Amino acid sequence: MGRFAHLAYTDSVRRVQEEQGSGLLGVRALAQPDTGPDELGPDEAAFLTTRDGFYLASTGETGWPYIQFRGGPAGFVHVLDERRLAWAEVRGNRQYITTGNLRTDGRVALFFMDYARQARLKLLGRARTQGLDEDPALTERLDAPRTDGKVERLMIVEVEGFNWNCHQHITPRYSEEELETALRPVRARMDALEQENARLRARLAELGDPD
Repeated sequence: MGRFAHLAYTDSVRRVQEEQGSGLLGVRALAQPDTGPDELGPDEAAFLTTRDGFYLASTGETGWPYIQFRGGPAGFVHVLDERRLAWAEVRGNRQYITTGNLRTDGRVALFFMDYARQARLKLLGRARTQGLDEDPALTERLDAPRTDGKVERLMIVEVEGFNWNCHQHITPRYSEEELETALRPVRARMDALEQENARLRARLAELGDPD
């Protein structure tokens, strides 16, 4: 868990863990030294770049958290290196709450889900926006794949910590693409059976027994 625990397990959290009988969990997690930001490995990079959406939380000047969903084709979240991920921000409902929140507090939480396989990755980081003209090479890199729409800015997140969550209580759900992949062999088998049934009926008709 690394740095994630040192960021998330505050004194208040530790007290609740002790009260609820899970204090040893915190002890074990915090026994790992905080050596700085966690680095994304191959497993994390593969997971992040195959998601078609995630939840993004920021905090405003009122102290209230705000959560938005970011969606797009698989791969619209680009892992730049072991410490950074980024994507192209496209025009939405034009409330700009997340963008505005980052002006005063860049700390964010990201929640990536794989409902079909009951897996999730929680990530804490520091986010900033960047104009499209500030780094043309990065803008070009994030342009494909990306979410459809007018690109207004880039969003770059520097990872502080991450944690793979357990699969408990994740309700399996499947995207249209996942369902199509799963059902393809079933449909092929049904087509083959229908063709075989048609041949058998034709043969019965030839033998004088239409039933």
